Amino acid sequence: MNRAFRYVTVGAIAVSLLAGGSAAAFAAPQDLHSPAPVVATAPATAALTAKASATTVNAWQQFRISGTAKGIKAGTKVTVQQKQGTKWVSLPAQTPVNSGGTYSVRVKLGLKGVNQLRMGAGNTVSPVVTVTVR
Repeated sequence: MNRAFRYVTVGAIAVSLLAGGSAAAFAAPQDLHSPAPVVATAPATAALTAKASATTVNAWQQFRISGTAKGIKAGTKVTVQQKQGTKWVSLPAQTPVNSGGTYSVRVKLGLKGVNQLRMGAGNTVSPVVTVTVR
């Protein structure tokens, strides 16, 4: 019987504390002359764009991929990724994001045919850019 009495008492105290705490939170009037409360905002979602300077090139002909990087710190390296079969493979072409939030990287491809490329920085990737190599 003692144990049951303790459970009921602890439960009643917990309920009264919860009810009292929530009532106090809703009952407090807001002073119109005090500064507005600071609301935390979610961090900006990272995003990359990409555009190739050419849609068709000869094998090993240089072209550029450039774009913008939103929510990515200046100096962060963005890497060219190429779809090979079902996998995305990082190529040795990379460049840092500049202070204006843009980037531009030189690329040379030898794999003839349609190449699907994208830019990557961490878990953020750009939309796919297609370049045909003749």
